[in-house]
Amino acid sequence: MAKEAKARIKINKLLEEAGWRFFDDQNGKANISLENNAEITESHIDALGENFDKTQNGFIDFLLLDDKGFPLIVLEAKSEDKQPLAGKEQARKYAKSQNCRFVILSNGNLHYFWDLVRGNPYVITKFPEPSSVKGYKYHRPDAGKIVNEPVNDDYIALTQRPDYSEEAAWKNEDERSSFIETNKLRFLREYQLRAVYAIKNAVKEGQDRFLFEMATGTGKTLVAAAVIKLFLRTGNARRVLFLVDRLELEDQANKAFTLLLKNDFKSIIYKENRDDWRKAEIVVTTVQSLLFNNKYRTLFSPVDFDLVISDEAHRSIGGNSRAVFEYFVGYKLGLTATPKDYLKKFDKKNPAAKDPREYERRVLMDTYRTFGCEDGQPTFRYSLIDGVKDGYLISPIVVDARTDITTQLLSDKGYSVMVINDEGEDEEQLFYQRDFERKFFSDITNGVFCKTFLENALRDPVSGEIGKSIIFTVSQNHAARITDILNKMADKMFPGKYNSDFAVQVTSHVTNAQQFSINFTNNNLCGSANFVPVYKTSKARVCVTVGMMTTGYDCPDILNLCLMRPVFSPTDFIQIKGRGTRKHDFLLHLFDEDMKSSVKEPHKSRFKLFDFFANCEYFEEKFNYDEVLTLPQSTGTGTGGGTPIVRTGYENVGPDPLAFIKEENIGYDGMKIDRMFFNSFEEKVKEDRFVKENIKENKWDKVIEYVLANIMDKPEEYYTIEKLRRAAGIDRRLPLREILEKIFGMIPYFKSKNELLDEEFEKFISDLKPEDSSDIIAMKYFFKAYISNNNIRDIIESKRFTELNVNPAFNMKDFKDVPPEWRTKITEYVKDYVPLNQFMT
Repeated sequence: MAKEAKARIKINKLLEEAGWRFFDDQNGKANISLENNAEITESHIDALGENFDKTQNGFIDFLLLDDKGFPLIVLEAKSEDKQPLAGKEQARKYAKSQNCRFVILSNGNLHYFWDLVRGNPYVITKFPEPSSVKGYKYHRPDAGKIVNEPVNDDYIALTQRPDYSEEAAWKNEDERSSFIETNKLRFLREYQLRAVYAIKNAVKEGQDRFLFEMATGTGKTLVAAAVIKLFLRTGNARRVLFLVDRLELEDQANKAFTLLLKNDFKSIIYKENRDDWRKAEIVVTTVQSLLFNNKYRTLFSPVDFDLVISDEAHRSIGGNSRAVFEYFVGYKLGLTATPKDYLKKFDKKNPAAKDPREYERRVLMDTYRTFGCEDGQPTFRYSLIDGVKDGYLISPIVVDARTDITTQLLSDKGYSVMVINDEGEDEEQLFYQRDFERKFFSDITNGVFCKTFLENALRDPVSGEIGKSIIFTVSQNHAARITDILNKMADKMFPGKYNSDFAVQVTSHVTNAQQFSINFTNNNLCGSANFVPVYKTSKARVCVTVGMMTTGYDCPDILNLCLMRPVFSPTDFIQIKGRGTRKHDFLLHLFDEDMKSSVKEPHKSRFKLFDFFANCEYFEEKFNYDEVLTLPQSTGTGTGGGTPIVRTGYENVGPDPLAFIKEENIGYDGMKIDRMFFNSFEEKVKEDRFVKENIKENKWDKVIEYVLANIMDKPEEYYTIEKLRRAAGIDRRLPLREILEKIFGMIPYFKSKNELLDEEFEKFISDLKPEDSSDIIAMKYFFKAYISNNNIRDIIESKRFTELNVNPAFNMKDFKDVPPEWRTKITEYVKDYVPLNQFMT
């Protein structure tokens, strides 16, 4: 009885949160019926609360109605200890009798949405809204249309032909060629066509998840545009969600779709069109913006998008981001440039506990699992080797350059070097990524790196300058030091030519860094045509970064890439290498016809990858280096670290008698002084022009950095995050961004710790989809206790289970109620995906 009542309460709440109404109110007429022609009253509902599964007249179903009062959805409700799918056939029968296409199966904790026209029930974490289902009702997907749709190399080009129709044909080849030249049309290459047909074949076999593994520079966005057109044109999608993981990719994707599909479909960036996104067929957004404060749940219904595409899928569905991807019902396509083969040295049976590749392994495996490719075979694969063989891409000349520090290879546990211990014996020491800048990079080592790079870099075939280059460093401080050294060296090599513009730091702390990267692509960073007036190429020759110019950055005339750091991530390694693989014609930027004939190598046929840390050898067991440089030996391992400062605090040992004591119960609104404190902070940031303008443009990194530097911790008011949290009366830590979003009305309120725990558990359920729902209540209790209680988490991790016998918050029975395999899954999931710091008080 208790389980039935609890399930009923939860289902009622979920319905109301989604906008369904038991009674007429200001929003409209009631649109929930408890059974066909049943009278709905408050007393009726209260009476059924104790036992809603059966009444004297038989089983009670929820019948959800459209705005005209016609049946729309059958909601089959079960008690908490019953699997919702157990009522599947009964719900189907009832739905058909009511002429309903949709069914929801729920026990209050686990829910399925079932489109009887489309296929199998799909796990959802939120009930769909009435308006969303109303639009979805008229959507009639037909997989056969996808299979039978003709797709040729001009499938995208025809989108832009004004007089195009199904029967239209080009009069002759001259007309076709003229139209192509005039409109600068893009045509699908042979392998891109194969990618589209791979989806058609997968749909034919009943699949609804696809993964394209395509090397950087092979046109994933163009293929995505063809797939989008295929689904929209055949009526198998009304609206497409295109997820990216970086702001610059958001704008890049929108421009591409606008160019390629503008005559047929409308593409928008969500943050710029919040109010009319339903009017567009393609919505582009960053996964981070939807994930923050779980906006995807409050902004969208599970049936709002019929096709979800994840660009750079290995990044945009990693960790909790998968919750966004899994939230929507419909087809799913992942795009990635990172092949699984690059983890070939990892021994899954005997993984090193601290192996820095472990996280990457999990992310990649999860990417393949998410798209139904557990065997490691994607829906379509086109590798760098394929691209080079077919003449579309170029391979690097790998320059293996190592100092005495970098001679030792990266071990499975970290970076390994031999040192002499106190006894005068050789001893292996392991270092991790955080150690590199402090312990390795002395000015001498940095100087060796820069000199080697400048003396061996490929030159621009037109101007003879150092070719455009990107250098990847360990940190922003390291980037600043390398930039300074390069500019000083360039001034000696090319006196009076650059004036400290040779190298530019492009990292997140540098103002306008994003624009710098764009200018570098457009060949006007710090000016252009420095050596040859009629040749447009960037005056700045080198961008020094940490990670900004990796994924999705397109600059085809790059001639040199330089790794002045070890790379632990195979994803990062492949993305970095991919910045140089695109072809380029340097004569496109030379505006003197007489000079063009004198350029010996006008087409880019190679690029150099300087590797100071054996990264290639780390990811490839056997690699034939094209060039090996022996660098001068140096002594020591760098400048080293200083003595840590230990603060012991302040202790007052003098007398300090207590004058009086007074108790006062503080209400939910907190003390007046707390409210005044928070209000004063709110007024201060709202009045700040920089904060307002950058929040409007969604530039959160700049906003956070500015507020921390100019508003927080100042003597006048001394605002701190902890003080603001206490003033807000929240039982958990509050990130500064969340505080600012509340102040600027982007979120309605601060969620409690328990609300966040519920949301994290819903993500867990949507990802792993447990089949036996009878264990879900116990699993949820375990899940919450493990996250929110440090003591319980420590007991479980150290396997001191006997201590649970005397633990009042979570005892041995609670522990044993969870099946052993789910205990493991929960703990691993939490470690990988749940940010524990947000639940700390």
